[in-house]
This record gives sequence, structure tokens and C-alpha cells, in this order.
Amino acid sequence: MSASTETGREPSRARVDRWRTKAEVLAEVRRSPGLTRVELARRLSLSSASVTETVGRLREAGWITECRAPVQGRGRPTTCLDACPDGPRVVAVDVRHEDWRVGLAGLDGEVTDVVGARHGRDASAVADTLRAAVAEVARGHRVVAVGLAAPAPVSDDGLVRATELAWDAVDLGSVTAALGPDPVPLQVGNDATFAGVAEARTGAAAGAGTALYLTVEVGLGGALLLDGRPHLGAHGAAGEYGHLPFGDPARPCPCGATGCWGPEVDGRALARRLGAPAPEDPRSYAEAVLARAADGEEDAVLAVGAVAARLARGVAGLVHVHDPDVVVLGGLARGLRASPAFDDAYERALMAFRRADPVPVLDAVHGDDGALRGAAALALDHATSPEGLAEICGD
Repeated sequence: MSASTETGREPSRARVDRWRTKAEVLAEVRRSPGLTRVELARRLSLSSASVTETVGRLREAGWITECRAPVQGRGRPTTCLDACPDGPRVVAVDVRHEDWRVGLAGLDGEVTDVVGARHGRDASAVADTLRAAVAEVARGHRVVAVGLAAPAPVSDDGLVRATELAWDAVDLGSVTAALGPDPVPLQVGNDATFAGVAEARTGAAAGAGTALYLTVEVGLGGALLLDGRPHLGAHGAAGEYGHLPFGDPARPCPCGATGCWGPEVDGRALARRLGAPAPEDPRSYAEAVLARAADGEEDAVLAVGAVAARLARGVAGLVHVHDPDVVVLGGLARGLRASPAFDDAYERALMAFRRADPVPVLDAVHGDDGALRGAAALALDHATSPEGLAEICGD
């Protein structure tokens, strides 16, 4: 993932510093909705006067609301803090290989008002359609950031290089153009990275210090999450696990390399195992084969088992590299993991000292909504940071 932020003005350092405490308060409200003023003061070591000033400023800015907390014993009554239902919004965009979705989220991160449709492969046409969809979803709301998940590597320059879609260095920054005269910050990243963020924040990996997320769609992608934040690498393009050389060294990958892991664990691999031609839509093809395997069709069971074992051995290798607390599998990888061949291959590929207490491999809980939720979360991260608040709210 690359988090590319486009803004029209850079807030001064002094102005940013004035919003640091407010940003910390919003982080706590996001983490613990319904937090009381008393608990907030305790967590952040703030005086009651500082809490009063900070909460007042955030209420004026429309971020939070508060209501009287239930009385507990003697003492001065306090209030609970929560996301303002009519507060600022972020737009979340998820561009997949065959379709796209756009939704809206407030401070609570819940994505609503989702619209979507299938798309063609023309990058310019996709950008035009997304721009119109973003404008429509945002109508009547104060949008302060946009998060966009793309099915491809995204590096520091914010360009999407989707080789599976025959996109070469596509700039999707124009999707925010219809939101008004002032530029709206845009966070662009890989869809697997965004889905990993969702699992690390509120999903199967919530609370894990180190989590590995992997998903199979067309190819394989993923992210290493450290305390809920993705490790992006030197140029923002980390997490391209599908291009590890775990595959047939003679098999070319659309990325330009040979021997990549991704084509060995998706619908294309299942088609080869079944002696079928390369599918035009590898994801839909894989879903159909997984359904046939679940019904006990022998050739599908054997194909799924072989591909599941290929996936499991790679997962074990990454466990050795990253030593995570948990591995979470999303997309089609959940169906592959259901094959008995997965657990057997995973155990055999682990180093002996790990087998007594293997790193757990869990199914993602956010399903197809993972990338959309992650896009909203990272857009909110920017909007509620000291820099984002200084830019949005001014002095």
C-alpha cells in the first residue's frame, strides 16, 4: 500500500501542534465509543479543564457528541463521548478486478450508503465512473478524506500498476475532483493491505501486536500489520506476497517475473489442475470449483486439495519469516483452507519447534467488506491526525 495524500495547503507546525490533544481524544473515542470524560482524562492524563476545552472544540467542529453518563455513586456527574451522527464523513472506495464499490463512513468507521457496479478494463472510463459515484455518495455531507483500495501495487507516487487489468501506472487521483473547489485528501493503497487493516483493527486479528493477512482473489496479496498499522516498506509497495518465487520457475506472471506464488493458488491454478483453459474471470471460476469441492465432486476435491497445500506451505514459510501472533486468510483463501490438505501441509512445512504450538490461522471476519472498511479506517486516520485536523478545521 501507498498512502498518498493530496492536499491544497500545508498547515503550519504551530497550527498542527494545537490539534495534537484533540487528535488523541478522537483516537480514544474511535477506540472506545461511549467513553466518559472521567475515563478520557485518566487515559490521557488530562486535567478537567483541558478535557472541557478539547471536547468543546471537537463538538464545535462536528466530530463528537456527548450525553450524560449513568450516575455511579457519589461525585460530580460526567458525560459520555461518541461520534456525532451528522459529523464529517470519509468516502471509501474499493476497486476490484471485476467491479467497484463506494460507501460513506463517519468517525465510527462503519461504512454505509454503499453503491457499486461491474466495470470494464478501460482505466479512464473506470476513473470517470468512480468520480461520479464518489460525488453522488458524498452529496449533502461534509467529506474530509477519501480512501481508495486498488487491486494492484501502489507505491509512493500514488500510481496504480494493475498488471492483471493491463493498467500501467494509472492515476486515480481525479476521483475526488467533484467534491468541491478545495482538494480533498486521498489515501490510495492496495486492497489486500486495506483489508488487512480492517482485520487488525476490528476483525480476526484485533489486539494482535503482529498479524499477517493474506487474501486470494486474482493472485495473492497481503499485509504485515504491526499494532494495527500496515508495514509499507521503503517505497510504500510492501505486501506483494503473491510475487514471492514460490511457483513454477518456468511460468510467467503478468507482473513480468516468473515463478510467482499467486498464479499457483487462485482460479488459474485450479483450472490447470482440472485441465481447463485459463478462465477469463479467475475469481468466479475459483468460487465455482470450491462449491463443487464442497459438494464432494472428486476432481474438484483433488484440485482444491493440491492448491490448498501450495497455499499452506507458503503460509508456513511466511510464519518463519515474520513470526506473527496470528495469520488471517481472506477472499478465496478461506475456501482453500477448508480443505483437509491445508492443515496437513501447514503442519508439515512448519519448523519442528513450532508444531507443538503453531501460529493460529484464522478466517477473516469482514469478508468482501474488508478493503472497503480498511479504506475508511485509513482515511479517518488521516482526517483525525493533528495534520488532518489542522488542515480541515484551521485555527
